[in-house]
Amino acid sequence: MESKLIKGTEIARRVREEIKQQVGELRGKGLVPGLAVILAGDDPGSKIYVANKGKACQEAGILSETLRFPADVTQSALLDTIQKLNQDPRFHGILVQLPLPAQINEQIVLEAVDPGKDVDCFHPVNVGKLVIGRPYVVPCTPAGILELLHSYSISTQGKHAVVIGRSNIVGKPMVNLLMQKADWANATVTVVHSRTRNIADLTRQADILIAAMGQPRFVTADMVRAGAVIIDVGMNRVPADNEKGYILCGDVDFDNVLPKVSMITPVPGGVGLMTIAMLLRNTVTAAKFQKGIS
Repeated sequence: MESKLIKGTEIARRVREEIKQQVGELRGKGLVPGLAVILAGDDPGSKIYVANKGKACQEAGILSETLRFPADVTQSALLDTIQKLNQDPRFHGILVQLPLPAQINEQIVLEAVDPGKDVDCFHPVNVGKLVIGRPYVVPCTPAGILELLHSYSISTQGKHAVVIGRSNIVGKPMVNLLMQKADWANATVTVVHSRTRNIADLTRQADILIAAMGQPRFVTADMVRAGAVIIDVGMNRVPADNEKGYILCGDVDFDNVLPKVSMITPVPGGVGLMTIAMLLRNTVTAAKFQKGIS
């Protein structure tokens, strides 16, 4: 089984060590990359994720500050905070943790972030640059997936990649990245979603199948072609009779799919850790760009 696993834990560790070295060199030049995170509400998953981001920044030598707001925060309060961060030279990256409370218009808030400090690549300016193949930064989770594929010498050239899910965070940018005219892309891409008919007929055609719909164990063995590469983006909590009261599982029925595939990401230990590693990389990229360092 070990030979089939795409180990995000190991690749993320390597990437974070590389970033730590880069940050040390930048600090030697008087530049300390900085990341500001906005956390609004009480979503438990968001709290854990933000805490992990802060720890990762600290280990890499990146200045990190989390601005916390209650669930009843007003939109104007968030917008005022973002405008101050846009002008604050200590922070080269701004991240608005999603989801936001129901009374907040997420798109208005995300569009308020200076595109140069948008390390999640959610701003329409950066999304447009991504689509035309000139990204300022690459969205964190899709960037992490590409890093995993590259690290395991899994070529996308001419391959049929099927992406399950069309979110702005993973699905859409993943599709746009894989279809770019570049050595690390050049795939033929199909996207399927909740309104797609006969999904299994399409997923069985995939050389590379990327599951990102947020449904526990949605992808079953009969939906997968023998020898395919599976990237499982899902991170779902399923009730279980244990101390935590739940277990984590992906969007793929791992145990039953494993025998059919050539390689697969586990959950946890696959894509999730790569997302944070790519966030650190994007923050360093933004810092260097803003200071005119190549």
